[in-house]
Amino acid sequence: MQTSTDTARPADAAARPARPAKPQAVLEVISKTRLSPRLLRLTLGGPGYEVLHRNHHTDAYVKFLLADPASGLRPPYDMDTLRAEQPDLLPARRTYTVRHWDDAQQQIDVDVVLHGDGEDSGIAARWADEAQPGDRIAMMGAGGGYSPEATSRRHLLIGDHAALPAIAAALEAMDPAARGMALIHLEHEEDRLALAHPEGVELRWVLGTREDLVAAVQGLDLSDHEGLQVFCHVERGVTKRLRAVLVKEAGIPRTQISISAYWALGRIEDQFQAEKREPIGAIDD
Repeated sequence: MQTSTDTARPADAAARPARPAKPQAVLEVISKTRLSPRLLRLTLGGPGYEVLHRNHHTDAYVKFLLADPASGLRPPYDMDTLRAEQPDLLPARRTYTVRHWDDAQQQIDVDVVLHGDGEDSGIAARWADEAQPGDRIAMMGAGGGYSPEATSRRHLLIGDHAALPAIAAALEAMDPAARGMALIHLEHEEDRLALAHPEGVELRWVLGTREDLVAAVQGLDLSDHEGLQVFCHVERGVTKRLRAVLVKEAGIPRTQISISAYWALGRIEDQFQAEKREPIGAIDD
């Protein structure tokens, strides 16, 4: 419904400054490496690296901005103008973990899970699979909030293919004397990677269904909470079930757990992100 332009507004509305546009980093594809049948590494770099909010969290992430190739748009994008005048052309946003930062070369590595073929592969996976050196991509970030604490007695990392880059980065960042376990669910054995990890941290691959990952966590002895730090990021439905196992059943204090869904079954990211503000998207109850 259109409203009149002379509708009363709060007295301070005119004086309130508009929120500044979030900066976009535009990077080029430097190279691509197939790490496994369904995991592709993109090395992205260039002067735009300096625009990124560099941080040292092992779950640091960026949001790719992906315009429809038919739109003719090229990065960077005037998001405010598009939102006001051509909202149907707004680039899609897709979230990815920064696997490596290379400050000297001004480059980042981003690992992209490839799934399906053609239209079923997803806009970001399709772009990554087809990208060539020199192609440019706009992104925002980086965000993040988790890093393994050196003071933790034990670490428990739980994830799936989407969380594999963050878990791999966390394992590399741990003190060599760290102890604990990483449980990583994969649907295909050939997607396992040789991950560097402290000798005292067991790396356990859970091959099969997501139900097998829940069962694996339920089978752990989680009675000793002292000094335990948990990282748990998987599909939304599984995340809710694992939260019940970790918090309600095992009684691990919520302050010792980094937990959220990285994706949701049957949802593209736009729907998934929007539902985070609705009851269906709630992880904590």
